[in-house]
Amino acid sequence: MNELRNKTLSQIVTEHYQAAPIFEKYGLDFCCKGKRALETACTEKEIKLDAVLEDLDKVIKASDKTSPVDQMSLSELCAYIVRVHHGYTKLHLPQIHYYLLRVAEKHGENFPYMKEVYALFSELHKEMEQHMIKEEQVLFPRIEKMVMTGSVPLTGWLSDPIGLMEQEHDGAGTIMEKIRQLTNDYQPPAQACTTFRLSLAALQAFEADLHQHVHLENNMLFPKAIAFLETGNCCTRN
Repeated sequence: MNELRNKTLSQIVTEHYQAAPIFEKYGLDFCCKGKRALETACTEKEIKLDAVLEDLDKVIKASDKTSPVDQMSLSELCAYIVRVHHGYTKLHLPQIHYYLLRVAEKHGENFPYMKEVYALFSELHKEMEQHMIKEEQVLFPRIEKMVMTGSVPLTGWLSDPIGLMEQEHDGAGTIMEKIRQLTNDYQPPAQACTTFRLSLAALQAFEADLHQHVHLENNMLFPKAIAFLETGNCCTRN
């Protein structure tokens, strides 16, 4: 497992999908901050590299199965992301928003950081809704059209929206990182009510899904689409 120390987080998860829950366990962002080497990421988070490597070794050796998305075509991958991750996001965004509103209103005086958490998630809620619309109505149909026709009409027709989506991914990741810090890694205070605890658990689960969601796009879908464009499978018309 020592060979993993110098690989990036995104490389490790791409090659070994079983690594994702280990990175979640240690709070290592493998999507928006996935270009960092594992050793560098552990140093930044003050985490023992050997402990992470040991956990990775266990889960990777326990299963030699490949991820079901590895062999998906571009069209299949787009459909999978919409069905699985957009579906999850659309369902849980309003639920978590409602939980956080109740917590901020009822417990904001005693736990003022939850007011900030609510404000941050409200911002994320709006941004993610618009983000998914852009992907479903603009970017993904363009990828589909490129695959079907073997051409793109203009330079930047594909790369420009991909660049924008990556920027928005970074923004979403930054917001969730702030929320994680404010909530002390989603740990509820001893006297927290059920809704308080539920909201933090839901936030943690949402972040885990977001990491998978962004990883599939940043490190699998987008590179595959660009490679399709650049390897001669597709021609560009000006």
